[in-house]
Amino acid sequence: MNLSAFADLLASRGLRLLPGAQAVPVDLLVQLPDATIVRFTARGRTLRLRQYAAEALTTITIPTECGCGDHHPQAGPDRVTLSAYAVPLAERLIDGELVFGWTGHEAGLLRLADATPYFFDLLAALPQEQRTLVGVA
Repeated sequence: MNLSAFADLLASRGLRLLPGAQAVPVDLLVQLPDATIVRFTARGRTLRLRQYAAEALTTITIPTECGCGDHHPQAGPDRVTLSAYAVPLAERLIDGELVFGWTGHEAGLLRLADATPYFFDLLAALPQEQRTLVGVA
């Protein structure tokens, strides 16, 4: 599975893959229907999903290599990322050492297709917003 196919899978569930996602090692930014952002990473022996407020997203401008402005523009492309000051609203993780007996960096070796079921498992484990029905007179 490549990022394009994964983005289509997310779209079929009302989710949106944000720019900056990478398949190896797995590092995904996904916008949920309520506009919150989740970041899913597979590093070392840990699969981790963190949920952030929509305001946690920011863009950074990547400067050109020389930065002189003579033959390159002063500013390079923009990249979507989480703010350095973003604090997770919720976090869920799978400890691969406890669950699978991983001893090294097996999570970082997972392909996107292999990590996808864990993404959806952790997403389902996030706390859901409580909604109260109110009667209308």
